[in-house]
Amino acid sequence: MDVKVLLTVFAAVFIAELGDKTQLATLLFAADKQVSKLTVFIGASLALILASAIGVLAGGLISQYVSERYLHYIAGIGFIGIGVWTLLKA
Repeated sequence: MDVKVLLTVFAAVFIAELGDKTQLATLLFAADKQVSKLTVFIGASLALILASAIGVLAGGLISQYVSERYLHYIAGIGFIGIGVWTLLKA
């Protein structure tokens, strides 16, 4: 296992998830006094695991047809596009 990649992926996903809609939805579910916090935690964790698994599988499949270099370009353009869209909507 490459610890550097592990820490990079952890940091990127952790920062990306802070304050997003998923975390806010989880917060709202956990705020219900009649709901088990453990149940909310397990449900949210399983959802993130499944979403991550889909991302890994899709990335593995796409990388068979598109070079890593072009995937980086596409991802970079996508993030820039999201940033510009966010600025225009502000």
